[in-house]
Amino acid sequence: MDSLKIVMEYFDKMSELENKLYTVKCNPDSESHLLPVQECCRVCNSKICTIICPAGVYEWDEDAQKLVVNFENCLECGACRIACESCSLGWEYPKGTKGVTFKQG
Repeated sequence: MDSLKIVMEYFDKMSELENKLYTVKCNPDSESHLLPVQECCRVCNSKICTIICPAGVYEWDEDAQKLVVNFENCLECGACRIACESCSLGWEYPKGTKGVTFKQG
């Protein structure tokens, strides 16, 4: 398959995802339900959580040498926890009525 075609298919799929994200409602908690072990994040080579998260929750801060977690954007899909190479991402569902609500749309 032509590499340009592969790239174009990828961007088409990402556009579809971004168009569907508007159907998600979120009531974020004041405390994060995502608790990475920063020591493990520092030595992680791939920083896969910054790539795999569809909501862009994770950012690597090179200057501070730490993983920044924008938990308010979390879709609670669990991809980060599954992909984490060192299994060092503490992940729980948000408390009570907090977190995402999916609606069909």
